[in-house]
Amino acid sequence: MSKRKELKLQKQKQIMEENGIIYLDNVTKAYSKGSPAINGITLNIYRGEFVFIVGDSGSGKSTLIRLLLRELTATSGSVYVMGQDLAQIKHRKIPTFRRNLGVVFQDFRLLNDRNVYENVAFAQRVVETPNREIRHNVPAVLATVGLAGKYKAKTTQLSGGEQQRVALARALVNNPSILLADEPTGNLDPHNSWEIMSLLEEINQRGTTVVVVTHNREIVNTMKKRVIAMKKGVIVSDMEEGIYDDNEED
Repeated sequence: MSKRKELKLQKQKQIMEENGIIYLDNVTKAYSKGSPAINGITLNIYRGEFVFIVGDSGSGKSTLIRLLLRELTATSGSVYVMGQDLAQIKHRKIPTFRRNLGVVFQDFRLLNDRNVYENVAFAQRVVETPNREIRHNVPAVLATVGLAGKYKAKTTQLSGGEQQRVALARALVNNPSILLADEPTGNLDPHNSWEIMSLLEEINQRGTTVVVVTHNREIVNTMKKRVIAMKKGVIVSDMEEGIYDDNEED
């Protein structure tokens, strides 16, 4: 390893130790029209935390997730993920950066022309994992999410809860440091919603930092995790073992 790269890694490690695995420093994101989607946010999320982000529509939650994924860049301020200043990442390096992030969406975003195994294996092939490792990793992660017997099934043959488990397996197969879940239970019934949240808690207990955007008050209020509430682009509360304030509107 070159001296320059070693110093860069040391700096990233120092940033994480001091400020967290996710760190936003006075971040604003403005679009061409209207008020900023995010307005002067400072936020620290530490390695191994489980955090809910809540708030009404238009509060800035989705913009925050897109900033963390480097789909957007901040208008001002700095966004650090795993010690990296995202504004400094070259476009061609973004896929490499995202290897350390797992992402789960409300609408699953599966490849419906492929079976369960291939959907999960796809995430490994993107990062050029050797076939021998893929053959080991995919069944292992499918077993973790309770789908060991479904690997040959087409995604269109699965229930909504099973499809979200496939999406979760795909997000986990590369062993990410951070899992971002954007409304992961939004299209699920209560039973499947709790199944998915139990899996997320189990994943967190293994050491993965989990950040969940949700409107589900019952889940937030029952699980008693850290709750960050947003409104009109700013953080209005940040509570350990918090609740989804009933005054917040969906």
